This record gives sequence, structure tokens and C-alpha cells, in this order.
Amino acid sequence: MTPSCEPGPAAVATHCPYCALQCAQTLTLTTGGRLPVEVAGRDFPTNRGGLCQKGWTCAEVLRASDRITTPLIRSGEGFREASWDEALDLVAARISALRAELGADSIAVFGGGGLTNEKAYALGKFARVALGTRYIDYNGRFCMSSAAAASNRAFGMDRGLGFPLADLGGADAVLVLGSNVAATMPPFVQHLAGVRSRGGLVVVDPRESATAKLAGTDATGRAQGIHLAAVPGSDLVVILALTHIVLAEGLADESYLAARTQGLDDVRRSVAGWWPEHAEQVCGVPADDLRRTARLLAQASPARGGRGAYVLTGRGIEQMSQGTAAVQAAINLALVLGLVGRPGSGFGPITGQGNGQGGREHGQKADQLPGYRSISDPAARAHVARVWGVDPDSLPGPGVPAVQLLDLLGTDDGPRALLVHGSNVVVSAPNATKVTAALRSLDLLVVADFVPSETALLADVVLPVTQWAEEEGTMTNLEGRVIRRRLAVEPPAGVRSELWLWRELAARLGVTEGFSSDPAEVFEELRLASAGGVADYSGISWQRLDAGEELHWPCPADNHPGTPRVFLDRFPTPDGRARMLPVQHHAPADDVRADADVHLITGRVLQHYQSGAQTRRVDELNSAQPGPFVEVHPLLADRIGLADGDEALLTTRRGQAIAVVRLSEDIRADTVFMAFHWSGLGSANRLTNDATDPISGMPEFKVTAVRIEAAHAPAGVIAS
Repeated sequence: MTPSCEPGPAAVATHCPYCALQCAQTLTLTTGGRLPVEVAGRDFPTNRGGLCQKGWTCAEVLRASDRITTPLIRSGEGFREASWDEALDLVAARISALRAELGADSIAVFGGGGLTNEKAYALGKFARVALGTRYIDYNGRFCMSSAAAASNRAFGMDRGLGFPLADLGGADAVLVLGSNVAATMPPFVQHLAGVRSRGGLVVVDPRESATAKLAGTDATGRAQGIHLAAVPGSDLVVILALTHIVLAEGLADESYLAARTQGLDDVRRSVAGWWPEHAEQVCGVPADDLRRTARLLAQASPARGGRGAYVLTGRGIEQMSQGTAAVQAAINLALVLGLVGRPGSGFGPITGQGNGQGGREHGQKADQLPGYRSISDPAARAHVARVWGVDPDSLPGPGVPAVQLLDLLGTDDGPRALLVHGSNVVVSAPNATKVTAALRSLDLLVVADFVPSETALLADVVLPVTQWAEEEGTMTNLEGRVIRRRLAVEPPAGVRSELWLWRELAARLGVTEGFSSDPAEVFEELRLASAGGVADYSGISWQRLDAGEELHWPCPADNHPGTPRVFLDRFPTPDGRARMLPVQHHAPADDVRADADVHLITGRVLQHYQSGAQTRRVDELNSAQPGPFVEVHPLLADRIGLADGDEALLTTRRGQAIAVVRLSEDIRADTVFMAFHWSGLGSANRLTNDATDPISGMPEFKVTAVRIEAAHAPAGVIAS
């Protein structure tokens, strides 16, 4: 199944397949050599010509030796090759039988934040029109759901960064809460050069990560910022304390608060008890450092004559059972300082996945229709139904968030079939062993992928689909900027686009109209469906993008310039004001205790992306980071008898994992770190907690109690 790539255009301007920076690239077809295309960085506002190691090597995945190029149907413990007609006929027959017996909700769909806007839109439509199921969600629930929930509650809109990334360069202070951008999206770092030169970068992280090191001293010994090494799970306390200090010391922007917000009095009361010395006892950050940070942010704010300040959040504070509360607290802090909706200042969550922004705007989420419309809103249902040519009453209601959906799989009242597109839940979902068991219990598992991911290897039917350089479409990056993805290489024979397979499958299910395999046609329909919605793309066209226009949504008309900076005049709330909401801190759902006295935190490494299904197939990246490891402070290692290079056994209430010990003084002595890119015994998500935030449905990936010991020690899962 080794592909052969047919010649395409000599040089194609497109974007990296990985993170939400969507760094610009030029792909040039080669006539010989090891790669089908050569990759070069292209000047673009987010990457300014630079690429990270993943970006430089991304073309390697096009030549993956185990690329799937023909449909596969399970046969015993393995697979046999099949034609597309046989595979789709089988899938359609089994879906039809389940729907006839158990109803439309016996089928579920799980999407991905890497799908183009066109595919994200079409998948949501396919689930609700062709399948008729309410059970659809996607892996973006594991990425941006807490930030989205808090932003919608506070501002009436969720758009990740509400400003161009380059705006950070002029700030006097940038507070980064729970994001290691130096490892996850290295070209981002150049936008922090200005604030570092002014000593204003503040990083909150239990580790002295690559990003936290940027806040250290420069070559001359001058401080570039502050690193606050909070106790895992206590980031919210840090934010509450900073807000307390700003209010108590008279550093708030009172005129901004009076003119542009509501809810200040409730927030003031809610932070009154978090004076710095009290907060220090919970979060471990010295009171003086909290005061220094609050004063730095205040002095940088426009109200006090500074160049500006930004508050940025990442998965470190969002992937918590109090993730929405933590982001709301960060928003409250930004509002108290008068930052949001002012040029040169602002608040923004840093989107992770390549199309994490666009992927959640057009219908993959359980409760949404295109344009970021609520599926429970009769007017929204009527608008989208008109575009789709269906009766609004035929559309299903809201489904359930990803973790709850995975929990329902295979149960008496839950879905009996699952279609997976653009996700590898066996590696990426929390409590992964439980998820694997749920997938095995299904009557039908269909996975569309281009390599045999761990999830695909469990499937009953595997459908080979195109990857990034083999397709046309659009993506929406972390700034809300809509960009063009362009075909550079023809896909291998036998491989099809998801748009084609959804059209073919819909026809077999009796829906013969309304599904196109042409991404340009799908985007034109998306424009109509999003018109008038919060995420209005109706004024964005492929023609405008191909002509070089830089367009950020909302863009409600063909002559509209787009909206690179939001909230400058008002917030999209009924009264135009931002809502400040009080929040309370609570400990992690699975906190440290006598039999599990160490915090486990999880994250990424520079060389790998998400579940690693793509990057683990690139020799250069795999050589640099070949397998799972656990980062341990020397003091902790000495206490439990571990040395660098030993194998450690990690045990939580959900399961066990084994990883190689890496000693590092960059982590707290009460904490260990694992990256989540690997499967099998080294999978960090065998350990992580599937407890969820009650508002966003976000699972608590980022902190859990763990017991760590030498791998030869007696094993035994911790009792509940």
C-alpha cells in the first residue's frame, strides 16, 4: 500500500498541517529524491517565514510507508482489502439496520479539529441530515471548550485571539497562563521578543518549560519577565490573587469598568478573600511575586500610560474540571485592567489544533449549527434548514459533549455505531483504556484516516482519505483569520476525500441531494449557512482569499474588510457590555493523597503533535523523541529510588503506564510530567482523569494524583 504521488503544480502556496498558527509554506514538487515535495517557509503574519521542526518535515507524512490506499474491512483479527462500493455498501447496510431497530441516535459521529472548514461543515450536516443523529461531537472538546464557554458567557462571542498575533509585539506585558508555546508552536515566540526586551513576560506553569525559560534573564543578566511555578491545579488561585491585588491597590481601570462591563461588585466580593499571603498557601507562589506581577500588568495597561498588556490562556488552565471558571477569572482580570477591546491590549485563548477555531464554528459541536448558532434556537434551526432544504423539525436536538458521548458508546441506551473522522481517540481521550473498551463493544466502528492509527486498528471498516497537501479548502487560524489550503500533490489512486465519501454514503442512506464533493461548492453553502450568525463567513470567498485579501471573521458582506480586532466599539451582548462573573476555586477532582502523593501533569513536546499518528511516522522527529518518558525532579527521584534512564511505573485510579525517567530540575519536586503522544503502555491518557468541567464538558487532562515507583515494583491499580 505504498503510494505514488502524481505530479502536481510546480510550486504551491499553502499552510502547515499541524497547529493553529497555520504557518505559511511553499511546497515544490521534486523530480527525484526522498520526498514528493520540498517545503519552504513563506512570509506570513503568524510565522514570518519561519517553521518549526514539525513544519519542515511535514511532507514526510505524504510518503508514510503504511499509508492506507484502499478500503479495509475487518476479517478475523486483521483486515482484507475491499472496493469502495463494497465498503460503503456494508457501512450503509449496517447503519440502516441499526437505525431501523434502535433509531437514528444509535449512530454517533466523532470529528476533528484538523478538518477543513468545508469538511467540518459537511460532517455536521451529514450527521444531522443523512444520519439524523444528535450524537456528534469532536476532539476540539478536548482543546478549546472551556475557553469557548467562558468567552461566550463573558463576551457573547468566542473567537480565540480577538486580535492579530503580531499585536503582541508592542506590549509592555504579556501574561501566559498554562501554555508552552515555545514547544508547541515555536514561531509564536518571535512575537514575544518586544515584551521580553521590556521585562514583561509572565508565565504561569508548574514546570520551567521552554516558554517559562523565556521569562528568565538575558545574556546581560537582565530579567525578561517572571515565572510563577504554581502548584498543579491552582492556576485559578493565582488569577484570583492577581485580581484581588489590582482591585485592593487601586490599579483597576475604573472608567473602563463603568463604561464597558457589568458584574464588578460580585467579582470584587469573590476575590476579597484571596489576599497574596492566603493565595500563597494554596498555589505555592510567593506573595511578593504575586504583587510584583499584578503591578507589572497594571503599569503596562493603557489606563496607566503603558504600551498595553495581554492575558493569554492555554490548555494548562483550561483542561481542568474548573477550566471554564479559570478562563472566566482570566477574563475578569483582563477586564479589571481595561484590556479587552482596546488596540494594543486584550485577552485571548491560544487555539491548539490546526482548525480548532473553524472546526468548532460550523457544526461539529454537539450543540451547534453553522455560524456558531445554537441548535436549540428555533430561528437558527429555521435559517440553516432553509439552506439545507429540509424541515427544521427534522433536525435533531443537541447531543452530549465528547467524554459523555464516549461513555455512552455500546451501552443499552447509547450509540451502537461510531464514525470517526480526523481523530485518534484511543490515544487522545482521557481514561484511554476505558475508551478502548467502549470502542470494542460497538456493533460498528468506521474510521476514516490516511494511516493506520490506533483507533483505525480497532475499526470494522477503515476508509482511506486525503491528507493536507492533497486537498483544497480553507482553515481558520488562532486569530480568526481564514486561509486557503491548496492541493499540491494528487492523492494516491484509491484514496478519496471525506466530502466524496459522505456524499456517497448519504446517497446509500436515501439522501441523494444536498451533498457535494467539490469543496468550493461546499464553502459557498457554508457562507449562506453562516450568514447572520456569530461566526459570519458570508463575505469571505475563495476568490477574495486567492486574491491575497487578509480576512478575519466576522465578515458579513462581499465588500466588508473583515474584523481583525473585535470588541473595539461594543461586545456582542444585549447591552454591549462584557459580563464579569464571580468564580470559586476547588481542588482537582483527583487530588494528591497518601497512596498517590504526586501530581501528574501532561502536555506536548516540540517534535510531536496530538496523538502522534502523523509525527511518529517521521524519522527525524521520532529519532529526536522516540518514546514515552516521565520528567521527574532529582529530589523526588532520590526519595523513591529512581535514576535517570530507569523505567518507572505510574499508577492512578484509572490505570497504569510505564515510561523512562528523565531527571530535570525544571519541574516541581511534588510533580511529574508526561507527554501524551504515545500509545500502549506508555500512554499518558491511560492515567488521566475523565472528570469534566460542568459547563464546558472539558476533561481534567492536566492534573491527577499518581503513584510513581520503579517499574519492577508490584503493580496494582489504586482503589477508588
